[in-house]
Amino acid sequence: MSDNATTVMRLLEFTDSAFPVGTFSFSNGLETAAGLGLVHDAATLEEYTRDIARQVAFTDGVAALHAYRSYGLGRYEGILAADRQAILCKMNAEARLMTRRMGKKLAELAGRIFPDPTVARWLGDIAGDRTPGTYPAAQGIVFAACGISERDLFCSHQYGAVNMVVSAALRCVRVSHYDTQRILFRAAETLGDLYAQASEMELDDMYAFVPQIDILASLHEKGTQRMFMN
Repeated sequence: MSDNATTVMRLLEFTDSAFPVGTFSFSNGLETAAGLGLVHDAATLEEYTRDIARQVAFTDGVAALHAYRSYGLGRYEGILAADRQAILCKMNAEARLMTRRMGKKLAELAGRIFPDPTVARWLGDIAGDRTPGTYPAAQGIVFAACGISERDLFCSHQYGAVNMVVSAALRCVRVSHYDTQRILFRAAETLGDLYAQASEMELDDMYAFVPQIDILASLHEKGTQRMFMN
């Protein structure tokens, strides 16, 4: 019972939106979508978050699961492969910056919170530019090191992606906290299906063809007025 309580506590810690990895600095393209009027109310925000959740499930979600499994098998090269594939699925500079900045920060935090040789080795490879250091790879390593299940890893990853968008929406879309919490609550209904698909995918099966979101991100990179980082 105590071991299960420990992993639940750690899951809550790493999933908390206040966990300092920088998620609040990015909007996953929402700022531009709101500025163009594509996302303007609760209904359009929910559609956008569903698209984001599906995109990241079959890219970052798959990479996180493979990094997690490679850690358990002692296959460090598998972690590096998942890390490289994750960065290759980022079509725009903003997404690449976001995943690398958050991944390095999570690895640094983990190194300060608990000792783990794989975390230390991976952080050293990031510093030496031998691996990109993406956020999903960091999540896979850290969650495996803490004994959190891979299903919980996937759920945490999905929650983080959706929560990033709805939290940003409170600053740039005409929605209330009630709206965003309803969206988060309903997002959980698709988790089972997304996990079932992602858990069976190989790294080569990852796909990120969501051109509308990539175009929005590229417009945000060139924008002059923004609240969120690019």
